[in-house]
Amino acid sequence: MITRSSIAAIGALALAGCATTGTSSADAAGESPDYAALEPMGEDAAGPFPSTYTPYPGRPTALVGATIYDGTGAMVEGGTVLFRDGKVIALGDASLSTEGYDVVDARGKFVTPGIIDIHSHLGDYPTPSVAAHSDGNEATSPTTPEVWAEHSVWPQDPGFSRALANGGVTSLQILPGSANLMGGRSVTLKNVPSRTVQGMKFPGAPYGFKMACGENPKRVYGGRGRMPSTRMGNFAVNRQTWLDAIDYANNEDADRDLAKETLVGVLDGEILVHNHCYRADEMALVMDMAKEMGYRVSAFHHAVEAYKIGDLLRENGVCSAIWADWYGFKMEAYDGILENAAFLQREGACVVIHSDSENDIQRLNQEAAKAQAAGARAGIAIDDATVIGWITLNAARAMGIDEMTGSLEPGKMADVVLWNGDPLSVYSRPERVWVDGALLYDANDRRRRPVSDFELGQPGEGDVK
Repeated sequence: MITRSSIAAIGALALAGCATTGTSSADAAGESPDYAALEPMGEDAAGPFPSTYTPYPGRPTALVGATIYDGTGAMVEGGTVLFRDGKVIALGDASLSTEGYDVVDARGKFVTPGIIDIHSHLGDYPTPSVAAHSDGNEATSPTTPEVWAEHSVWPQDPGFSRALANGGVTSLQILPGSANLMGGRSVTLKNVPSRTVQGMKFPGAPYGFKMACGENPKRVYGGRGRMPSTRMGNFAVNRQTWLDAIDYANNEDADRDLAKETLVGVLDGEILVHNHCYRADEMALVMDMAKEMGYRVSAFHHAVEAYKIGDLLRENGVCSAIWADWYGFKMEAYDGILENAAFLQREGACVVIHSDSENDIQRLNQEAAKAQAAGARAGIAIDDATVIGWITLNAARAMGIDEMTGSLEPGKMADVVLWNGDPLSVYSRPERVWVDGALLYDANDRRRRPVSDFELGQPGEGDVK
C-alpha cells in the first residue's frame, strides 16, 4: 500500500543531490571530462536556482502617530512602528521610545504591512504585451509539471515598479498560466529592482505548483482532438499523472524525471498547490482527488463560486484567492457574486484578494474595499483591520511565507507601507514603501521612484528616432 510517509521517504532519496558544479582537474588539464561519471547538482534546500536576494540598505526608522493595521486583524490608533536591520522591532502606542531611529511624522496617515499578491503573471506576461513576451503558458501538453515560472520571468517588466509605487506590493507569487491541468512551478519574489530573477527570489519561500480545472484545459486540448476535451477527461488525466508520480517515488532505480520530481515535491508537502478553479462542484471534487492522491490544496484561485462551499473550504483549510467583482466573461464565471468574499468570511474561511492582472495589482487595496462594501450592503459587516489581512497575512499564509512576512510582528521582515490616507479609500495611495527596511519608494522624492531598466533611454516625444 502506498502511504504518504513512504512517498516522502523515497521521494527524498530520489531528489538527493549528488555533486556540485565547478572546474574539474580534467578541465584544468585540457582533457575531456568523463561525462558518464558526472551527475546533476540536484535540489538541495536552496534548489538548483538559489535565491541571491540581498536586502537593500535601510535606516532605523520609526513611524509615529499613524493608524496602524498590523495584518493580523488588530488596529492601533496613534501608534508607532519601529524597524531596523530589515526587521520589525516593535509596534505599540506613543510610549515606545524612538531613540536611535529616524522619526517619520505619520499623524493622519496609515501604516500596513507590505501588500502581497498571491496570483500574478508579471515578468511572464510583461509589458508591453506583445507575442514575443508571451511566456506564461507552455501549452504543448496538458501536464507540464517540469516547467518553472521563474525561467520566464523578465525582471525589467515595468509592472514590478508600478505595483510597488501604486499598490504598495512588496511580495508576489508569479504563476504559470492556466492552459494546462498542471502548469508548472510558481516562484515567490520580493518586489525589488534586480538584474536577475534570482536576485528577486524570496529567500526561504516554498515553491508553488499551478494546477487548473474547468474550461481552460479542455478548451485548449480538446480543440486539438486530444484528451482532455471534457471535465471528466481533466480528472482522468490528473489522476493518472499523480499515480505515475507515486510509482516514480517508489522506484529507486528510476531515471531522473523533472516533471515527476515536482509532483513528488507536492506529495511530500514541500511544494504548495495553487489551483485555478471557478465552480464549486469542481473545487469539491479536486479536494477529494487531493485526499485520494495524498496532497493538499493550499488555495483555489479565482474561485468565483467559493461562497457556495465556504464550510467545506474552511474544514479542509483551503484559502480562496478571488477577485472583488470579475464576472461573466465565460460560462464558469457566470455564478460569480459581489458578496463572495463576505460570505466566505462569515463562514470563517480564508479569504485572499488577488489580481491576475498587471493593472489590478496596482490597486489590491481598492479591490479589497469593494469586496468589503459588497458585504456591508448584504448586511455582513467586516472591519477594516480584517480586510487588510485579505491582502497581507492571509496571502502570506497560503504562500507559506507567513512566518517571515505579512504582518507587522516583531522579528518579521520590515515590509511596510505608509499610506497618505485610509488604504481602503479610492483616494489614497502609498506615500512610502519599505522592503526589508529599505526605502524603495517615496512619492515625495524623485530619486526613490523606481523605473524599469527597459524604460530607461526609451525615446520620448520629440526625440530623434
